[in-house]
Amino acid sequence: MKNVISLKDLEQMVRNGQSVSNLPADSILTPSAREFLHDLEMHPAPGKSPDKATPDVSSKPQPPSKPLTSKSSKAELETFFNSPYAHSLKEQICEMGHRLWKRAYVDGNGGNMAIRVGEDIAICTPTLVSKGSLKPEDMCLVDFEGNQLCGTKKRTSEILMHLQMMKRQPKAIATCHCHPPYATAFAVAGVAPPTCMLPEYEVFCAVGVAPYRTPGSPEMGKLVADLTDQYNTILMANHGVVTWSHNNIEEAYWRMEIIEAYCRTIVVAGQLGKPINTFTGPQMKDLLNIKQSLGFVDPRFGMKECELCDSGEWRPGVSCAVPPKQETGAGYDAEAEKVVQAITDQILAQMK
Repeated sequence: MKNVISLKDLEQMVRNGQSVSNLPADSILTPSAREFLHDLEMHPAPGKSPDKATPDVSSKPQPPSKPLTSKSSKAELETFFNSPYAHSLKEQICEMGHRLWKRAYVDGNGGNMAIRVGEDIAICTPTLVSKGSLKPEDMCLVDFEGNQLCGTKKRTSEILMHLQMMKRQPKAIATCHCHPPYATAFAVAGVAPPTCMLPEYEVFCAVGVAPYRTPGSPEMGKLVADLTDQYNTILMANHGVVTWSHNNIEEAYWRMEIIEAYCRTIVVAGQLGKPINTFTGPQMKDLLNIKQSLGFVDPRFGMKECELCDSGEWRPGVSCAVPPKQETGAGYDAEAEKVVQAITDQILAQMK
């Protein structure tokens, strides 16, 4: 039997001072182990060649050994909030905020993000701060009722939506909300983008539409949270988009890039004057199998192939690969309807 090497095995080798560059030729590496070796090659320790790099694993910020909750002591929460691990998460939020701002997915002080860091606590962005100028010291720590536990700036006014999503969807580790123009245009129209056109969108996004309520209100948060069981990308009518990830904040951000690029592409494609091709049922089934293997949600899991590419209301020029239903009668004719009604009235009058 071939030797299977996990991330834990490699980290133990590093701690023991062993080289990880000369593994047995028939070894099978787990995905996380391969990523670890790739990181060693890309970021060798100073003074060492890439194939002999052995950085100190213990230098990577680690989460607290004791899980924290909103009931933890003030001292424990403050210690965690100022720890290297929490700082690394704050830096990730800042990086995603800067990307959102550079891509014009946010304006003014719009947009907000959160990362779950305990059973019922999360780190989030502050209110009234541009995502283009976020700094780690701007971040806030809140409990799942929205009470601020740590941080000098006031937490975002829309935090209740993020927290309600995390409470409803236990898998949700990180959430991201912003206003990318093309995707928000669909949100203003209250229409989910058509499906079965681009594989990246189909694999990474599952899009639902939540009706409008006042931003930051409990009603808005509940309507969004109710969709998280089946959707990881939610259009908020007349407002914007919010995404969640069961992995990290960067993946939640990626969904913003993907849905915005997709919405922009199909709007442009609809202006070309040519029918838009869609996937066949079997092709779409293959993509959904990949999606399910990655642990993503989608309401189409288990549906028949012929049902997978129903793109609903918005289909400019789309030629669906699923055969259309046959029409059973003629279209509506107002003049003919008047004649029929007149004859019907005469017959009823004679019967009386």
